[in-house]
Order: sequence, then structure tokens, then C-alpha cells
Amino acid sequence: MSFAGLLDGFRAKLDHELDAWLAARRAAAGGFREAAELIDGVRQLVLQGGKRLRPALVYYTYRACGGPSDAEVLPLALAVELLHTYLLIHDDIMDHAEVRRGQPAAHERFRQAHQERGFHGDAQDFGRSVAILLGDLSHTWAVELFTAVTLDAGRRARELTRCFSAMSEEVISGQYLELLVAQRREAREQELLRVLRLKSGCYTAERPIQLGALLAGAEEAACDGLSAYGAAAGEAFQLQDDLLGMFGDAGTVGKPVGEDLREGKFTFLIHHAFSTATAEQRRALEAALGNPALTAAEAAAAQRILEETGARRKVTEMVAERLRTARAALDRVEKLTPEGRHFFEGLLEYLRERES
Repeated sequence: MSFAGLLDGFRAKLDHELDAWLAARRAAAGGFREAAELIDGVRQLVLQGGKRLRPALVYYTYRACGGPSDAEVLPLALAVELLHTYLLIHDDIMDHAEVRRGQPAAHERFRQAHQERGFHGDAQDFGRSVAILLGDLSHTWAVELFTAVTLDAGRRARELTRCFSAMSEEVISGQYLELLVAQRREAREQELLRVLRLKSGCYTAERPIQLGALLAGAEEAACDGLSAYGAAAGEAFQLQDDLLGMFGDAGTVGKPVGEDLREGKFTFLIHHAFSTATAEQRRALEAALGNPALTAAEAAAAQRILEETGARRKVTEMVAERLRTARAALDRVEKLTPEGRHFFEGLLEYLRERES
């Protein structure tokens, strides 16, 4: 089966489990309308799409390392997806993003609900406040699911807890550093590498892979090799997202192209462009960066500068370098099931073929 087929099959399985789990939570809420509204708010975001890459990495790593039971691994995969949901909701608030997965972001949906119901007070403040609660609820559920996994994990429980906690702390630290860099509008390359490492290398791939391997009881050599694979693949994924966010198709990306510029994100694209830009080019980029009223023409002008300065080419080269590193790390891992190796190889091929 192709990588896309494996991912689609897992997504259907995970979505079925998520739907059933959330339905049970709603039933447990009984007649409490407020609780039901919050549960439905999370459910709408969770089930309206998403790649499911992180929980898929948990699942297929577990299988690749000889894990025998869906019943053992799926709760951990659900926990990782709900952790991701919590972070997405809060991330959209911080980025002032109005769209998520082609639909209104959580805070935007509840801003609209405030207006439609004729509530008093500030609609935007209400939307943000409810979205924070939705994120908090998603995180609470993630911890609940994860705790149930560790109760049955025996000697692996401590390692799993350490890994899950690190995954959460690292992405939050990376988010804070990204905010600092964006506010300063300048960064040392080591700072950007650290953001890339924490927010994507660790969070997107390395830690989910480690969780799956630990749950399966994989040998240390396999854990180390797969960790190196995941770190490189996760960084490649984020660098490609930066490229897609600037040069990709809005329908594919799920948000307007150039949105990272409007949000003021100081990515490697901006860093590389600033390092070689003329004074005129730099002024144009600085005017575009963090401008919420950025027009399509101004975004297109910024795109041209990123091309002319070689920034797009340099980031593309960074992606290729990390894919080579991931491939070499995977080749060193010996004890994997054929299906598991096929999944990991397929992910690299998928990353090579992503359009930017």
C-alpha cells in the first residue's frame, strides 16, 4: 500500500476513535448545555480535517517496532492529537489567524456566535476567551488519555511520561522564542535553528516517534536511529510549510498565501532574504512583515524579493539536506517490520514531492 493509503487508512481509524471518544464525553455531560457546547467546539475543530501526522507517527512507529495491539497504542495516538488540537487553538489566537483547516478558527467561530446571539460586551474578547477554554479542555483530555496509557505501561511508564512532558514543554518554549524573534524582527541563525528544532523537529516527528517506540519496548539502538530520523524529517516538514505558506496554493495550505507575512513570522525565508537584500528590498520586506492590511500586490512583491535574494532557494536546500540526514538515519535502523519501514520511507518520499 502507498504511503498516502497508509495515512488515509490510519486517519479513518483515528477519526472513528476520536468521534466515539468525544461522543462519550458529550453523553457524560448530560443536560449541562455549557459543557456540551465546549465539547462540540473541540469536536468541530478536531473532526474537520488535519493530516494526523503526529498520531500516525506514534501508531506506525509502535507497529514498526513490533507493537502488537491497536488497543494499546490508539489511546496514546488520541492523546497526541488532542495535545495538538490544544496547541492549534492557542496558536491561532496568538497569530490572530481567522482560518484553520479552511474553516473559521475557534476564536472566530465564537466571536460570530456572540454576535448572532446578541450578547453584551466585546465579541472578539468573548471569542478569544472561549477558545482558550477549548484549548484547556483539549489539553485536559490529552493528559487524561495519556495517564491511562502509562497506568498500563509498567516499567516504560516513567520514560513515556518524561517524553510526553518534554514534547509539551519544548513546543511551548519554541513558541515563546518564536514570539521574541518576531517582536525583535531579527534573529541569530542559532535562534532560528532552535525554534525549528523545538517547534517541529522535536514536536512534529521526533517525540511522537519516541513515544511509539517506547510503548512498543523497542531497543535503544532503534530508538536512537528513529529519533535522528524524526528530528530531521520534522524540521524538513516545517521548512516546507514555510515555503508553502509563502508560495503554495491557498486551497492546499488551508489559509491565505502570505499569511505568515501578515502575522509577522520571522522565518528562515525572511532571515536569508535580509542577509542579502538591498536597502530598498529590505525596506519593502520590513513594511510587509507584520502588516495585517497587506494587499495581494504587496504580498506578490515580497515573494519576488524572496526569489531575487535567493532566500527561497536556500530554504529549499535546507529541506533537501534534512531529508538526506533522515534517510541516512533510517538506513541505520535494523529491526523494523516491513510495514513500518515502508511507512518511514514513504514519509520521506511524500516530503520530497510536496509542492512549494
